[in-house]
Amino acid sequence: MLSIKNLTKIYGGSKKAVNDISLDIQEGEFIAFIGTSGSGKTTALRMINRMIEPTSGTITINGKDITKKNPVELRRSIGYVIQQIGLLPHMTIKENITLVPRLLKWSEEDKDRKAKELIKLVDLPEEFLQRYPSELSGGQQQRIGVVRALAAEQDIILMDEPFGALDPITRDTLQDLVKELQQKLGKTFIFVTHDMDEAIKLADRICIMSHGEIIQFDTPDEILRNPANDFVRDFIGEGRLIQDRPNMRTVADAMITPVSITVDKSINECIALMREKRIDTILVTDSKKKLLGFIDIEDINEGYRKGMDIVDLMGRDIYKIGIDSKLQDSVRTILKRNVRNIPVVDENNTLIGLITRSNLVDIVYDTIWGEETSAPVTSGADEA
Repeated sequence: MLSIKNLTKIYGGSKKAVNDISLDIQEGEFIAFIGTSGSGKTTALRMINRMIEPTSGTITINGKDITKKNPVELRRSIGYVIQQIGLLPHMTIKENITLVPRLLKWSEEDKDRKAKELIKLVDLPEEFLQRYPSELSGGQQQRIGVVRALAAEQDIILMDEPFGALDPITRDTLQDLVKELQQKLGKTFIFVTHDMDEAIKLADRICIMSHGEIIQFDTPDEILRNPANDFVRDFIGEGRLIQDRPNMRTVADAMITPVSITVDKSINECIALMREKRIDTILVTDSKKKLLGFIDIEDINEGYRKGMDIVDLMGRDIYKIGIDSKLQDSVRTILKRNVRNIPVVDENNTLIGLITRSNLVDIVYDTIWGEETSAPVTSGADEA
């Protein structure tokens, strides 16, 4: 779909910011450009929408040379998200989301439909469309910045370190959002980052650059197993390299069967099940096992006194991961968010498993001591 051939950018007559790079990106891929400062990753990205004009080489999209297209029209056909998300403060959220569609002269009906569709995708209420950026939190503004790039239904989305200035939890949440949107919509995402963990988590393939050149372009698993040279090995870091250990297994290898209750059950039935299973938190689903939320022991106490139903009592803001997620992402999330467990769902949001701190600990023990030997146990440590 997108083909880069012998692309070069020279500044000041001699400095090669990008030096003769070539790569092909397929439709629907998530590509991460990564490298140290001055590696050429951002310059390469910005040549794709001609914010920077190449010195030589070609970029084609669906076989068409982008230099033959009007640069303004080209930019309107490619989504773009930057670190400073640039929501216009004097415009409402709806006006910000539909900025490019307005330039493309969409009808009011189509703009309204698209704004409602996109704000729903990022789990923000529809009434936010009439608010201004200053009335939203930084994380909420960042979500709007992400979906604004999708508003004109472009097939290619460029993202230039969009989460670099965010706190770890907000960043983690938005990474999940971006990956979910990319998979759901089938768009081609090209993402610049300096964070190797972020690249591994998000990308189908990673392009590692140094001094304007591509050092290695491959899947995260292949790069971690077979770094091209010492530069890549050092850039990745020894802690991430795969050396016949399970840190790249998917959650399917580690999840346990979750305890859940359907939303139509009574509080008394919920209490009985939690007591039977000796748990302090229970997941709530509908009759078809779609994950709806959770109830913890504090909720139960309050709800029982007030005679509330499960549907009114349950928490709906629940972090979940997909069945194909890498296990190391679950470990990172549990540490960052300080949560005890994470539900695992399929593409239809059907509850199929649970990742807990305790079963992750078992995997760590297996990694350190091996499955054939027992971890040393100190006296008096039989019970947690």
